[in-house]
Amino acid sequence: MMRKSGKILANLLQELKRTAKPGVTPRQLDTLAKKICEDNGAIPTFLGYHGFPATICASINNEVVHTIPGDKPLENGDLLSIDCGVTWSGLITDSAISFIVGDASNNPAAEKLIRVAQQALAAGIAEAVPGNSVGDIGNAIQTVVHNNGYHIIRELTGHGVGRKLHEEPMINNFGKRGTGPTLKPGMTIAIEPIIAVGTRKTRTLSDNWTIVTEDDSLAIQVEHTVLITPTGNEILTLSS
Repeated sequence: MMRKSGKILANLLQELKRTAKPGVTPRQLDTLAKKICEDNGAIPTFLGYHGFPATICASINNEVVHTIPGDKPLENGDLLSIDCGVTWSGLITDSAISFIVGDASNNPAAEKLIRVAQQALAAGIAEAVPGNSVGDIGNAIQTVVHNNGYHIIRELTGHGVGRKLHEEPMINNFGKRGTGPTLKPGMTIAIEPIIAVGTRKTRTLSDNWTIVTEDDSLAIQVEHTVLITPTGNEILTLSS
């Protein structure tokens, strides 16, 4: 069931990426995401979660996470992070992608940030194997991020996911190897580096959802839901 949920979610995010051209609004992307869920018999997990009013979070440039999709059109060169959860047959997957809207050459700083975030995510996933600890995941992510001079938003973490959107264990994006809960086959976890260029300090806007960097520097979120298997792991939110 989580494999099915993850495939719906992964393909949804890729369709949003194809649609997110300059002039398109985040609200239009949100409407499309909800329709894709409905067309697949799935439930948008974020919609109504603690009162959140949308299917996706659509964070742009200095917005870190939890941005409510609005009506301001996307601009060429915007760094856009889209986070979404899908519930199918009672089980949930959670994933986020980040990309540059329009011409990527307009934003070389964002290009580098995306590359490092993806490397950090891959490093974290590589440590998500039976017998390792959640600290191994966090340490791998932290090493990549800090080696590239970026900052980890420590208050925002990965997490277990499945019957609920946020479950134990917490998956920090920093840590010491060999610390924290041990990973076991059958666990499903969301690994999600959340990093920024200029500072790890953030503030929440007046909508009580949108979190931005305190210095307005670029921020990014990337995320996969990962199953711990007897021999390693399986990424459940890869697109077809």
